[in-house]
Amino acid sequence: MAASSSSSVQAAKQALSDRLRELCRDAGLEGKQLAALCGWHPSKVSRISTGKTTPSADDIRAWCRACDREDQTADLIASLRAVEGMWVQWHRMERTGLRRAQESVVPLYERTTRFRSYLPNFVPGLLQTFQYTEDVLRAVQRRRVIVDDVADAVAVRMDRQRVLEDGHRRFAFLMEESVLGNGLGSAETQVEQLEYLLVVGALPNVSVGVIPARVERPRMPVEGFWIYDTVQVNVELVSGYLTLTQPSEVKAYADTFAELADIAVYAAGARTLIRRVRDSLG
Repeated sequence: MAASSSSSVQAAKQALSDRLRELCRDAGLEGKQLAALCGWHPSKVSRISTGKTTPSADDIRAWCRACDREDQTADLIASLRAVEGMWVQWHRMERTGLRRAQESVVPLYERTTRFRSYLPNFVPGLLQTFQYTEDVLRAVQRRRVIVDDVADAVAVRMDRQRVLEDGHRRFAFLMEESVLGNGLGSAETQVEQLEYLLVVGALPNVSVGVIPARVERPRMPVEGFWIYDTVQVNVELVSGYLTLTQPSEVKAYADTFAELADIAVYAAGARTLIRRVRDSLG
């Protein structure tokens, strides 16, 4: 899923362009008149007002000034920042290192009471051991981040796991069976991780489901995602980090989670798969 295909992103961009177009209309200005006041080509006004081009903060300032509505500038720029925040490329999120990216989700974790996570390739961050986390973040840093603050980022992720201790929160984790045997680190690290899954999976507020590898699956693997309560979904893609809040999109991911959950095994069934892979590695 590219950013441009997200209805959440498109709806937010359209709402911003609609507000700007209303300011122009309320000021009694035609597009060409607004363009002249801003010193732009008329086509720029057309692209912004139809949502084809996302304005910059300076564009919004100029637009509001031309419409004699500078009192709307701060609010519209805040809306712009919200749109920009829905789709963040990794190079922007991680330009100062990995710690900031890890810290950015702490407020979201603290206000969420129901977590649902599906990952086809890794153990979820909230369930990772120290060494497993270090191996994952070190691989990310080597691949795309110049700043080496892996130790700090690992510490932040480990501290985030405190939310598991809150009995008022509920956690449902789904993983593909292949996650159990695939790892970036050593066999010893993977064994330690699998043993930790057996421990944390026994917590009363935590559900760990493993989707067995088999033919004739009713639902094939999809991209990894997290659902926070019923209000937000985050998806990590190759090129960036997508935040979805459109109710229809949140529901689509919730429905997908439910379908995948139906073909997972839990409790004794999950423990059997985990122990089988652990013993093969040990």
